[in-house]
Amino acid sequence: MSQPVLGILTLYLNDAKQLEEKSVYRRMIIEGGKLGLDVFVFTPMDVHASKEQVYAMVYDSKTGKWSRKWRALPAMIFDRCRIQKSVRFQQLLRFRARYNHLTFLNRPLRNKWTIHQTFSQKQRFRQHLPETLLYQSFTDLKRMLRNHSVVYIKPINGTGGRGILRIEKKASAQGIFDIQGRRQNRRIISPRKVSLSQLDSVVRQWCIGTTFLAQQGIPLRLPSGRFHDYRMLVQKNGYGVWELTGMAGRVGAARSVTSNLHGGGHAVRAEKLLRGWLGSQEKAVKVMKTAEKLGIEAAAYLEDCFSSLCELALDLAIDREGKIYILEVNPKPAREVFLRSGDTETYRKSLVRPLEYALWIHRNKEAPAASKVTEE
Repeated sequence: MSQPVLGILTLYLNDAKQLEEKSVYRRMIIEGGKLGLDVFVFTPMDVHASKEQVYAMVYDSKTGKWSRKWRALPAMIFDRCRIQKSVRFQQLLRFRARYNHLTFLNRPLRNKWTIHQTFSQKQRFRQHLPETLLYQSFTDLKRMLRNHSVVYIKPINGTGGRGILRIEKKASAQGIFDIQGRRQNRRIISPRKVSLSQLDSVVRQWCIGTTFLAQQGIPLRLPSGRFHDYRMLVQKNGYGVWELTGMAGRVGAARSVTSNLHGGGHAVRAEKLLRGWLGSQEKAVKVMKTAEKLGIEAAAYLEDCFSSLCELALDLAIDREGKIYILEVNPKPAREVFLRSGDTETYRKSLVRPLEYALWIHRNKEAPAASKVTEE
């Protein structure tokens, strides 16, 4: 039997052909070699359509150097492409359409609103969703603020905490609101107080150019004043079965309304952060077990509803009573949260599991969607 080949599909960040996760791909190529899997990296821009070849980026672990080689179009593809506003993203859409017959370990998910609506169809997940609506007018925000002391305005396709505005009504001053946020360039907007009419103007300006959601805010402020949440990664293993890979806590930067690492946040072991938040080890362990079951079932459900997946990150909010909320899901998750929390074994596992899953697909010669949830 010939050696199985996996192509990691990604996008250049700019015209200089820089890659965001080159160190991750290097590690995956090395780990793939240990498993007997030939792994290389390419982008839609590198495809020679008439020859069915790609000008691939290959890494030689012996020399420690990258080089370029013409390779046959891989039969298995691990899609790591994130949304961009660029010509490169349009090339990606054309590539996916043309080569739809190839085996993709994962397919794109829909936007945050569609995901929320999909979860809302099942009682199993409905109880874990913060109230969310598609923002259309200031009337929507006023209605949300009548029911919740904190509301977040977030872009329907945003990533990395960009474009999020936090609005909190002040109990001590009727008609006054605290606002703070992070713009699309990740620049922090310092907290300030505004009236209702000023809030209308701010939100109108904030929502220019794209579609936004309004979402109930969950109380997540630590005694330090910083916000926190939890990143859970579930992946398919070498048997095609969904499993929890790991969970880590994220604590936001000072004055930040999000906990994203790219926005200056830092990572903490989930159990340690949760123990302090809930007040006991017993409560922390119980909530983490509940979260694990929720994450695995959520991944399997979304795969059934949309398309093939091999991994999914869930950003979770957990309130003081231990209730779990799904803030959003990410089918192209970064893994650095585990590295930054000091959990190097989980970081390694997060890189190896997609490779083991690719080998399982190769051996079984069947579509990724044929996998199932681990039975209790």
